[in-house]
Amino acid sequence: MFTGIVEELGEIVAIEHLGDASRFQVRGPVVTEGAKHGDSIAVNGVCLTVVDLIEDAEGTRFSADVMAETLDRSSLGALDIGSRVNLERPMALGGRLGGHIVQGHVDGTGAIVDRKLSEHWEIVKISLPAELSRYVVEKGSITVDGISLTVVDAGFDYFTVSLIPTTLALTTLGVKQAGDPVNLEVDVLAKYVERLLGRGSGAQDSGSQSDGPRVDALRNIGLPDNGTQDKEATA
Repeated sequence: MFTGIVEELGEIVAIEHLGDASRFQVRGPVVTEGAKHGDSIAVNGVCLTVVDLIEDAEGTRFSADVMAETLDRSSLGALDIGSRVNLERPMALGGRLGGHIVQGHVDGTGAIVDRKLSEHWEIVKISLPAELSRYVVEKGSITVDGISLTVVDAGFDYFTVSLIPTTLALTTLGVKQAGDPVNLEVDVLAKYVERLLGRGSGAQDSGSQSDGPRVDALRNIGLPDNGTQDKEATA
C-alpha cells in the first residue's frame, strides 16, 4: 500500500527484454536504503517487486521483473534507459497517510494534453479513458504516475490537476510534455462503492437478487433507495 507521495526521482539504468517480460534496473538511493529481495517499490505508480540490489560507484540500484500484462496496461513499456521515474516505498503500518490510499495497480493510461503556466502553479490537462471517467470527480483523488493529486476539473475524457512548484521540481510531471503517457490509478474506494451499489462488473442489472445488497448499501451510507420505494408504491 502506498500514499502517492513521491520520495525521489529515480532513473532507469538498464532494460533487459525477456520475450513476454522485461527486467528493469532502477537507480534510487533513497528507496533502496534498507530494502531487500521481495520488497515492493512503486515505479511511476506501478507496484514492482525487488529482485536484486546492486551496488556500484554511483550508488544503489534495484532490479524488478515486469510481466507483459503490466507492460501492456501501463506506460512502463515506453520507458528507455535514462528515463526518470517517480519512486515510493510502501507506507509503514502506523505511518502518516500523506496522500490517499494507492494500491500501485494501474487502471489505465492517459496522456498530457496541455499545460497552462500560472505565476505560482501550473494547470495540467490529462486525457482520461472513457471507462474510468465515472470514478473521477471534482476535488476527488487520482494517482498520476504514482503521484497523489486532487482533481480540479473532471470531464468525460479528461481531467485537470493543479501542480505546485514542489511537485513540478520533484516528480516527472515537471518535465512531461503534451503527448507523453502517464499511468492512472483511480480511487479504489469509488470502485468498491460502485460494486456495493450493484453497478460493477458482473453485477446483475435487474431482479430481486440484486435489490437486497443495493438497498443495504444505500441505507448504510444514509441514502434513500428511490428505485425500491417506487416499486413498493406500485406493488
